[in-house]
Amino acid sequence: MIAKDAKIVLTGAAGLVGQNLVVELKAQGYTNLVAIDKHEYNLGILRRLHPDVQAILADVAERGEWQSSFDGAACVVQLHAQITGKQAEIFVRNNIDATRVVLDAVKRYDVPYLVHISSSVVNSVANDDYTNTKKAQEKLVIESGITHCVLRPTLMFGWFDPKHLGWLSRFMAKTPVFPIPGDGKYMRQPLYERDFCRCIARCIETQPDGAVYDVCGDTRIDYVDIIRTIKRVKRLHTLIVHIPYSLFRFLLKVYALFSGKPPFTADQLEALSAGDEFHGVDTRATFGVVQTPFEDAVSESYCDPRYSGVVLRR
Repeated sequence: MIAKDAKIVLTGAAGLVGQNLVVELKAQGYTNLVAIDKHEYNLGILRRLHPDVQAILADVAERGEWQSSFDGAACVVQLHAQITGKQAEIFVRNNIDATRVVLDAVKRYDVPYLVHISSSVVNSVANDDYTNTKKAQEKLVIESGITHCVLRPTLMFGWFDPKHLGWLSRFMAKTPVFPIPGDGKYMRQPLYERDFCRCIARCIETQPDGAVYDVCGDTRIDYVDIIRTIKRVKRLHTLIVHIPYSLFRFLLKVYALFSGKPPFTADQLEALSAGDEFHGVDTRATFGVVQTPFEDAVSESYCDPRYSGVVLRR
């Protein structure tokens, strides 16, 4: 069992999972958190919300003074990841090269435990830069010799989300018409961030050695029904319109030509329609986490006054 005042270092801490995890760990009584991230704006949000957390602005793909923060740590939670982008090189740098540097720091300072956040895409039929580099990243962790566990979440949603369901929710509130590719019947298993963070907290506490956990949302729901749920919860009057899949994909490619960071890419559309079904652990039996009903989680994510209005930048 880890002490509540033990030092816990989070890499990629200002991202979606990291921001939610800081909220959860503080709620569980952890008092010595170190948050490392290279995104200055998002780290500024974390500093403003949590002035008691040590926040370090650093790129973990580059060796530097930030590595000394691992000294005396009881656990490192590895959250950094490149999820979207148009060049393969940035996925390699941020998912593979950065992980090598972090693992070296863990070994140098004899940190006894590592929680690695992987992704359900390592089990996917998709073939893209994100999927391939996440597979390579997980392999580095497993072969590192460091005592660790791995968690592989499916698509997540919750507070602070600048992409995925968060972006869709905000887009739907601004537009009179919302486009759906094809019939929209692409099964998803969205995982609520707060539920996932409770699973991470349990791993920090119990430190299972070598365990790999596939963590899925309990709800299996079509993409179009996710959109309808968001519309219902937010009490919107947006018209949902179905357009041909091929046209939708073409429009995404055109949009990507003019946007440095498109919120939704053609690769992600391919992954959405790939037909994957993920099978995860029973979070109640494994972590003691009873998952929040989907509609309740959507309501808390996008209507709760505490954090629903705080949005990260991509």
